[in-house]
Amino acid sequence: MKTGEAFPDYISTGSKSKLRDYASSAGTKHARGFFLLILFIAVLGILSIRLVHLQIINGSYYRELSDSNRIRTQAIHAPRGIIFDRNGTPLVFNVPGFRKKEKDRTILISREKALGLIAQGEQGLEVDELRNYPYGEVLSHTLGYIGQISQIELGEKDFSNYHGGDLIGKMGIEKEYEHSLTGIDGKRLFEVNSNGKEIRTLGSTDPMPGQNITLTIDMNLQKAAFNAMKSVVKGAVVVTNKQGEVLALVSKPSFDPNLFTLDETYKTPSDAAYRSISTILSDSNNQPLLNRAIGGVYPPGSTFKLITASSGLEDKLIDENYKVEDTGIFSVGAFSFANWYFTQYGKTEGAVNVVKAIQRSNDIFFYKLAELIGVDKLSEMAKKFGLGSKLGIDLDGEEAGTVPTSSWKKEYIKEPWYLGDTYHYGIGQGYLLTTPLQVNMWTSVIANGGILYEPHLLKNQSAKIKNQNFLSSKTVDLIRQGMIESCSTGGVAWPLFEFKIQNSKFKIDGKNFLEVPESTSSGSMKGYRQVTIACKTGTAQHGGEQTLPHSWITLFAPAYDPQVIVTVLSESSGEGSNIAGPIAKKILEEWFSK
Repeated sequence: MKTGEAFPDYISTGSKSKLRDYASSAGTKHARGFFLLILFIAVLGILSIRLVHLQIINGSYYRELSDSNRIRTQAIHAPRGIIFDRNGTPLVFNVPGFRKKEKDRTILISREKALGLIAQGEQGLEVDELRNYPYGEVLSHTLGYIGQISQIELGEKDFSNYHGGDLIGKMGIEKEYEHSLTGIDGKRLFEVNSNGKEIRTLGSTDPMPGQNITLTIDMNLQKAAFNAMKSVVKGAVVVTNKQGEVLALVSKPSFDPNLFTLDETYKTPSDAAYRSISTILSDSNNQPLLNRAIGGVYPPGSTFKLITASSGLEDKLIDENYKVEDTGIFSVGAFSFANWYFTQYGKTEGAVNVVKAIQRSNDIFFYKLAELIGVDKLSEMAKKFGLGSKLGIDLDGEEAGTVPTSSWKKEYIKEPWYLGDTYHYGIGQGYLLTTPLQVNMWTSVIANGGILYEPHLLKNQSAKIKNQNFLSSKTVDLIRQGMIESCSTGGVAWPLFEFKIQNSKFKIDGKNFLEVPESTSSGSMKGYRQVTIACKTGTAQHGGEQTLPHSWITLFAPAYDPQVIVTVLSESSGEGSNIAGPIAKKILEEWFSK
């Protein structure tokens, strides 16, 4: 289009460009406003959805999370049940203390130390009661101790209601009766501010204490037995009554259970065998945690002759008139078998019947009797007395021991059974292994007229019979008579000859309690009684020729109406009459003096 002078070209051209720019600018502003509106709506939608998600869909979760940051729960630990002896003496105490959890560990802290930590602003301490064992080493293997539950234990069915860090029985009665002794924890709810400082208590539930239990243990007798064993490095004592109640149970070496249950400020007595947990755990030679009374296995030596005699009498292979001539020594092939009296003194004892054989612990008699019986019949009788299986005492760690047979030797030793094996078996040597508890219980069978009871430590429960009616009264009477003569002049248990005690409460009956002859002529002997004792010593060889034998004695008293059955073992220490005999005498003195 042609323009005139009034409208130069540059004006015409410039006007078209501006119009285009204006139109473009207006469109851009409109698009930007629309985009911002869409963005605003989208953000508002997202926020709305998120708000619904937080407050409606997951509202309870986040409210709980908020409360957990504001409201805390603290356990109120239940007191553990107290353990008493048969006379009502407390054997454990609960003392005030605290516990603290550090990662996977539960740290026990004394009350005094905890109060100092609290004053310094320490948090996370839980009120607790620490377990104190006032008798320390004297009862450690019987009571045991408590400790933190392990991951393995947490996975067991018996501990399905327990939690990490809980303290449970780890040994002894504490372990055996864990579910009776442990209580039910309470809890306390309290509110804290943003700094974690407690503001107020919101509520609490009270803990339920554990049950108290009473044991058959007589604490005075337990202390006497432990003190009697003071010079013994390794050994055991078991004292029971006729119904299988355990009156005393000692294992040496012992340990102080307070090391496991009290805080690190606890100091052991100066005469303690071990001063720290590490020394207890590292002593692999003496094994102080091993309860030798129920878990140690040993050849019983001549104490087993009571079972050999029972087998011969019950199978009618011998009677009271059967005699063996003591030759001192005899040979089978290249092997010799001697009587101890001949070995030590070069003497023989003539014709020996079963009563004299027990009285004098004559090896020749029992070699020949074992040969008559045979290994398998002898083992059959041994099992009736409870050997070769656990007796069922309510303590963890009992061993069954070993009762050999001809097939057993072939399977485990890969050799046939020889006649020499039978000779050794008849006098309690060779492959036979028993626990001190088993020796005590087979002695109690003779003491109570032929009944084998299950030994137990929990008082107020009915006696459980494991076996009975396998011995005649005649067998029991003959064996008892041999045991009485063993503890009398002419026998072998010299420390117990004419055992006297000052206690006028015992009525003189001419059988169990005898008049002391000196009492009529000496005022100082007034009130004394002589107690009839039935016993059997044992000197059990083991190891090499330079190794001292295990020293045994097992007995019951009074002989015709027994109150206590006492068994003593002293490892690798010498003859039964010389070592174990005096220990048993001290235990009897404690019992009959009271």
